[in-house]
Amino acid sequence: MAKKEYPLHQLSHFLPEGSFEYIAAYLHAHKVHLTITRERRTVLGDYRHALHDRNHRISVNGNLNPYAFLITLIHELAHLVTFEQFGHRVAAHGKEWKHLYKLLLQQYLGKQIFPADVEQALLKSLHNLPASSCADEPLMRILRNHDHPDDKGTLVEELPEGAVFAIEGGRIFKKGKKLRKRFQCKELATGKLYLFSGLYEVEQPTT
Repeated sequence: MAKKEYPLHQLSHFLPEGSFEYIAAYLHAHKVHLTITRERRTVLGDYRHALHDRNHRISVNGNLNPYAFLITLIHELAHLVTFEQFGHRVAAHGKEWKHLYKLLLQQYLGKQIFPADVEQALLKSLHNLPASSCADEPLMRILRNHDHPDDKGTLVEELPEGAVFAIEGGRIFKKGKKLRKRFQCKELATGKLYLFSGLYEVEQPTT
């Protein structure tokens, strides 16, 4: 995975206006090594606890819009604080993490850091914070409205049933019916069925 190192002040380019000072103070206080990575399809951010002579390590995808970047970074900082308080004694996304994540998020609400629609979605999600930002589909849809048009791909849910699409790596699928929250899609090369989130970004339908 390609990674890029940035001086701390460069982090402000990835964050919403008004949030850098809060984040920088946290990174300094907890001695965090922050890495900005290329896009990762299955994860937006990652946390690795301090070990021996290594600092806490957090990575965040650099292709996220500023609001998604900040939310993902706060999510990972909540893992750090949870580890510092409880070590390995609690579940990674258990009630302790949810409580601390909620406390951290609330520090950024009501300060005009987030647009009104994003803040409203965050307030709703505070009642039952998901283990992954990707799992909070209402929030993800709102955040996607703030992506640059050139950065938006095609979502599975935007395709008509029967449409053919490709994913990273060149595998080709045909979209089927929605089963509860996911779409059943058939891989054309193997005939195997897979379930896709409606928010999964795919390449333009092939012909």
